[in-house]
Amino acid sequence: MATCLRLRSCGAPRLRPALPRGRGLRPHAGCWAPGPAPLRAYAPGPGGLPAALLRTDSFVGGRWLPAAAAFPVLDPASGAELGRVADCGAPEARAAVSAAYDAFRSWRDVSAKERSSLLRKWYNLMIQHKDDLAKIITAESGKPLKESEGEILYSALFLEWFSEEARRVYGDIISSPAKDRRVLVLKQPLGVAAVITPWNFPSAMITRKVGAALAAGCTVVVKPAEDTPFSALALAELSDQAGIPPGVCNVVPCSRNNARVVGEALCTDPLVSKISFTGSTATGKVLLRLAADSVKRVSMELGGHAPFIVFDSADVDQAVAGAMASKFRNAGQTCVCSNRFLVQRGIHDSFVKKFAEAIKTSLRLGNGFEASTTQGPLINEKAVEKVEKHVSDAVSKGATIVTGGKRHQLGKNFFEPTLLSNVTRDMLCLREETFGPLAPVIKFDTEEEAVEIANATDVGLAGYFYSQDPAQIWRVAERLEVGMVGVNEGLLSSVECPFGGVKQSGLGREGSKYGIDEYLEIKYVCFGGL
Repeated sequence: MATCLRLRSCGAPRLRPALPRGRGLRPHAGCWAPGPAPLRAYAPGPGGLPAALLRTDSFVGGRWLPAAAAFPVLDPASGAELGRVADCGAPEARAAVSAAYDAFRSWRDVSAKERSSLLRKWYNLMIQHKDDLAKIITAESGKPLKESEGEILYSALFLEWFSEEARRVYGDIISSPAKDRRVLVLKQPLGVAAVITPWNFPSAMITRKVGAALAAGCTVVVKPAEDTPFSALALAELSDQAGIPPGVCNVVPCSRNNARVVGEALCTDPLVSKISFTGSTATGKVLLRLAADSVKRVSMELGGHAPFIVFDSADVDQAVAGAMASKFRNAGQTCVCSNRFLVQRGIHDSFVKKFAEAIKTSLRLGNGFEASTTQGPLINEKAVEKVEKHVSDAVSKGATIVTGGKRHQLGKNFFEPTLLSNVTRDMLCLREETFGPLAPVIKFDTEEEAVEIANATDVGLAGYFYSQDPAQIWRVAERLEVGMVGVNEGLLSSVECPFGGVKQSGLGREGSKYGIDEYLEIKYVCFGGL
């Protein structure tokens, strides 16, 4: 059975004993529902987290259910084991789908006003527990606590936003070509949505999807990333406290070894109507193929390879500040992080010099719980190895290391923030996403050349550029082949704005007024004989 150990990472809080919730499971056909799971014990200590947020079992049909095995969750900063979480497989995934399908029969008929109220209660609970939720993120993902606090606020805002959007799902009346007919358009929830989320934003990627799904009247089964399941389970606990009915929101954690079979079970189950996935393009393609047999609705937010262009007319100081924010947030482990820095010849040397100075003076590596830390560890050693590979490849082909370039002495998952110059297009760091603290700078001469380099990739999530030329701003913004463009701005994400990409960066949009449409079906109704 799953257990949770004390958090051993430097500065990490210890955990208090768990308390029972007592919510029951509504019986329904086909649901895997053993007896009540024994509560897990947590070690008490200073700055401990409320035990109700620290769950280790799956959450299905309103109950916490164990699995036959458990898998370890590690602190990426120290490598210490934080706890062991239920390792669900295909049977547990199918049971969760069954629970969600059963709940959908009643949830779809709940009024938009009531769904809105429940989402608002969930939001309020997130705000109430924001500090503790942030500590959980830092413990299992390693990101600096200030960044985790920012993610929790961002995450909660999706629940607030979609609590408001729930009451704004409008149909339509169409003028009929025949006078004895009336034509209506209804919007109705799709059904059960399977939600598969990544480790780099373990809270926000859940609420961005689940908030929209529940607002629309869908029910969900969430499979969180194996590196960060505690955040997902904490959100499930708060959804339960908010009064969201059993079976509406389910969470099935699993290990990396079981990820394939759980993903396959979710994508092929005939009771699932929708798949929403955030992660790598390669995995997204696998899920698309699995979902194709039953022609499920699919939305995908996949990999990026964001260009960051600095034109001669740019304010260099502003561009450097934007580059720092865009590149090194979460140690460069975000899908919209700048991966390729394209700098025009006339401003190139000045930008590189100031960028290097900013890296050296502004970034401090350390454990995420230390107040002075601005960059934590990468999620695991495999991620570090990829950064090393990109740096080694670039240097072997003529690139110059301006600063950084190697692992940090703090531990095997720490890598120095690295700036490369004299970069060419044949280097790996220009051809594929690094997902780490590496900033390669390539020099260009003309606007046309910059746009051509920026678009020379099969993905297109985000792009950034700095210019003070209004005509150039319009031209480049329209010509960049990406779903989101930052003009003189290095941070894009906002709950009010549509998030998504083009090419192989995904399908559909999340957040904004458009996000709820991903969970709605359009039905045309014709009244005749009038």
